[in-house]
Amino acid sequence: MADLHGVIPYVPTPLRPDGSVDREMLARVCDHLIGQGVHGLCPLGSTGEFAYLDFARKAEVVETVVASAGGRVPVVAGVAATATADAVAQAKAWQAAGADGILAVMEAYFPVPEAGTVAYFTAVADATDLPVTLYTNPNFQRSDLSLPAIERLSDHPRIAYLKDASTNTGRLLSVMGRCGDGLGIFAASSHITTAVMLIGGLGWMAGPSCLIPAQSVRLYDLCRAGDWAGAMALQRDLWALNELFAKYQLAATIKAGLRLQGFDCGDPVPPQSPVPEAGIVEIRAALERVGAL
Repeated sequence: MADLHGVIPYVPTPLRPDGSVDREMLARVCDHLIGQGVHGLCPLGSTGEFAYLDFARKAEVVETVVASAGGRVPVVAGVAATATADAVAQAKAWQAAGADGILAVMEAYFPVPEAGTVAYFTAVADATDLPVTLYTNPNFQRSDLSLPAIERLSDHPRIAYLKDASTNTGRLLSVMGRCGDGLGIFAASSHITTAVMLIGGLGWMAGPSCLIPAQSVRLYDLCRAGDWAGAMALQRDLWALNELFAKYQLAATIKAGLRLQGFDCGDPVPPQSPVPEAGIVEIRAALERVGAL
């Protein structure tokens, strides 16, 4: 796989009322995103509701996204579990399904000591020949990765990237200082992506890019060209979507926005709630302001 870079949306998981995966709608969304110029696709990220899906539905999602991408862009498939053996099984299955990379998340119920966290990610990286992106999200995970743990994991030959959702851009600069070129950095929607690009980031893996793919690609291009004034002007316009993403439940916001754009991906998995009507009005207005409706 070529080096990852650019805008890699966290693809939503379209579901029918009976809870089954709407593979036809998922393929439509993927084709739309690729047509808008995104640089990759990430099924089973947080916006993909991995925490609410069983193995069979996860497998359907990965298989559908791989088939839809058809080699046009890389597919980085999410692996997440509370048990290491389950995560290893997912990683092996996603490689067999044709994924180009792994996004590794550790779920936890009981607290896990740092040695166990490092062992979890190491086991996932050992399980396949694919490049692995570590995903740290301390707002949702009980066991975050410390800077020393990230540095240690970056020595693994297949751990190549970090997607960080800490909201702490200084932490990313610290990771870069410790790991150098050994770990490529991707932002999350919680970061100001232009700022992450300025300090040397490779791009971003985020849910809002599903709703504003062309605008996100334009922002990336401006950053790559070093047009920081132009990038920040666009960043300010797009930030309202990030604010709504944080205000409402993640998957609910993306599914509501996609429905407005003609892609009915169903409701988020219960007990999550759909965005209320007042929120739909806000999302519509935000999309209209940036030309995404």
